[in-house]
Amino acid sequence: MSDLPRRRRTGLSGHRDFRSLWIADTVSQFGVQVSVLAMPLVAVLYLGSGPQAVGLLIAMEFLGSLLIGLPAGVWCDRGRRRPIMVCADLVRASLLASVPIAAWCGALTIWQLYAVALAQGFATVFFDVAYQSYLPTLIGPGQLVEGNTKLQASASVAQMAGPSLAGVLVQLLTAPAAIMANAVSFGLSGLFIANIRQAEPAPPRPEQPRLLREVGEGVRLVLRDPILGAIAGATAVVNLFMAVFAAVITEFLARDLGLSAGLIGVLMTAGSAGGLAGAFAAPGLIRRVGHARGVWLPLVVGVPLGLLVPLTRDGTGLIAFVVGWFGCSFAIVGYNIAQVSLRQTLCPPGALGRMTATMRFLTWGVMPLGALLGGALGAGLGTRPTLWTAQLGELLVPLILLASPLRRIRDLPAAEQESAPSGDLAPAVNSVARHAG
Repeated sequence: MSDLPRRRRTGLSGHRDFRSLWIADTVSQFGVQVSVLAMPLVAVLYLGSGPQAVGLLIAMEFLGSLLIGLPAGVWCDRGRRRPIMVCADLVRASLLASVPIAAWCGALTIWQLYAVALAQGFATVFFDVAYQSYLPTLIGPGQLVEGNTKLQASASVAQMAGPSLAGVLVQLLTAPAAIMANAVSFGLSGLFIANIRQAEPAPPRPEQPRLLREVGEGVRLVLRDPILGAIAGATAVVNLFMAVFAAVITEFLARDLGLSAGLIGVLMTAGSAGGLAGAFAAPGLIRRVGHARGVWLPLVVGVPLGLLVPLTRDGTGLIAFVVGWFGCSFAIVGYNIAQVSLRQTLCPPGALGRMTATMRFLTWGVMPLGALLGGALGAGLGTRPTLWTAQLGELLVPLILLASPLRRIRDLPAAEQESAPSGDLAPAVNSVARHAG
């Protein structure tokens, strides 16, 4: 009996080492999405914290981008990036595991949550800078849209299923136990990244390394380029107001509307389906309208729908939240795929770490401010007015991009190879991708 011919895997689906990176990212994204809901719920339900404490907790998670974001880019450009990612994953796993252990011993405090969030944020800075800098060395430049699409699709699926899973785990096992799932996911992610076989070439080291000079080179690379500068400004605004949103959304749904953890998870899942739709749409959109236009068009379409979120009411009014969050998720994921691929293509390989770190410093560094602002507004004005502030602020993002050279061009010469599809673009089984990258 003759064997049926096996269907050959095309594109990056047949790339063994990319699959290891893809699986690692998918596993950790599920853990992250569980933690996104579980950590604030630990503060709100387990420790009885208010909006200011939750805002400070979220601020601690992103403070690392301000404190070590720029030097991290220099260090990632000086060494191999894969070991940095493995080490960061193992550090994050150990830190998160300490939360349920302390809770089971009756010793958990809000101060420990702050410390874990801060230290985890430091590790995440190194992982994310190394991760975005490593991808172009693992796959070809013509595969970056496909690679980023697959990774963002995984993040979007995690956003859809993760909150529901978190809600179930919180109700069945308590919020601290749900955080253990995130710790396990980071451990598994580190193992899969360690399993990558492709040798990573050692980057050339400067003869006389000077930290401040190398940091300055990365900052100038971003700020002097009108396109990179516009992307940095737009992404900073996205993340600022997303942090305002994140500081109050849990309390709005759990306390103001009286929803259960399980129902909150279901609503987040339904709305996060927009991220998967954005991942599906991005490659075709880039192919049809061009890479430059593919950066801003998802935001023009999706961001205005976010104005429905502050209109959310109990009962049938919950539909407003789902539709609004669907639009925001669609916009952010579609934008991320286009702008990250464009950045990776335009930047010289030896400066990817510094460019990524500068972007992260400028765009994630505003998130502690946004979280603190959201907590203060939530305590002073209430959660619903704060949500209005966040969603109205997001309307500035497409305006920033439309005022840049991206509005007047279809493709950049260096990015034209990215506009064509390469291989199988089917998504995997989202920076939220709850934040822009």
